[in-house]
Amino acid sequence: METVITNTQDNKCKVTDEQLQDAIRTIMLAIGEDPEREGLVETPARIARMYKEIFRGYNPDSKPAITTFANSAHETEMVFDSGDYYSMCEHHMLPFFGKYYFAYMPSADGRILGISKVARVVSYCAAKLQLQERLCREVIEMLSEALDGNAIGFAIVMKGKHLCKSMRGIRNDGDMTVSYFTGAFKDDANLRREFFNMIQMQ
Repeated sequence: METVITNTQDNKCKVTDEQLQDAIRTIMLAIGEDPEREGLVETPARIARMYKEIFRGYNPDSKPAITTFANSAHETEMVFDSGDYYSMCEHHMLPFFGKYYFAYMPSADGRILGISKVARVVSYCAAKLQLQERLCREVIEMLSEALDGNAIGFAIVMKGKHLCKSMRGIRNDGDMTVSYFTGAFKDDANLRREFFNMIQMQ
């Protein structure tokens, strides 16, 4: 069975499951473990299966379909959503995770998002080696594209805990908050304040 990994130049590097499992066994040896001991024999296969799940963001077939609807009521009010996310830091391949807070203002003559799709987009964009800053941008860009760029503005705040800071190095709490705004949210301080007030209400 093949595991296909797509790099940033869209070139496909094909790696078999067995090659991946051999690489994991090599890592085990490098850290001083015995990959043949009873508790570890099946670990390379388990990690290979896990990688397909937690790095599905590299697989275009896993990209979520984003449902949109006609804005028949011509509403231009803020729509707010929040939830959890999990990702992997690209610097040390350790998890970072936390809460996201998202809002957008639809165009009166445009379309509106199926709000349940926001969580799917966050999950998909997070399912690869990431930076928290880039993750914010990618989520907004994908949702904006689904609305053909026809929205008044987008806002996202992601609060994360990075295990590469709390498990190693300086070993502090590893907390980080990143925000990204477009359109009206970028230009209007009162609108941003309303968004932050809604976060405080969560």
